[in-house]
Amino acid sequence: MPDEAHDWIAAADAHRLDRVFLVAPSSTDARLRMTADACRGFCYAAAVMGVTGARESSSDLAAPLVARVRAVGDVPVAVGIGVSDGDQAAEVARFADGVIVGSAFVRRLLDAGSDRAAGLSSLAELARDLADGVRRA
Repeated sequence: MPDEAHDWIAAADAHRLDRVFLVAPSSTDARLRMTADACRGFCYAAAVMGVTGARESSSDLAAPLVARVRAVGDVPVAVGIGVSDGDQAAEVARFADGVIVGSAFVRRLLDAGSDRAAGLSSLAELARDLADGVRRA
């Protein structure tokens, strides 16, 4: 959280790095404002409460959270946690400035096991599906 990251903020500023902080559906409006003000680059909005990972459907908490961040700050808002396919990416891209995907890529690599070519092919397939979803939005 920004209020506990003074050293990290100073280091990021010294090296001209963007500062990205996370907000959650449970964040108060005061915390959203403080976090949005501290972000440089974008604000990471957690679509769900809980741990990261691909999910079957996206959360109905994400769009209201993005709207709340926009109401208190002037920073792009990217949504992550749980986006795993192009349809979910399209849904999120309709209301957010960016779509964050991580676990779905890791899952593709793990599912391929030691077959590097299959893993890379699966990554490319997922990237195309996600990009197509964002473009549809």
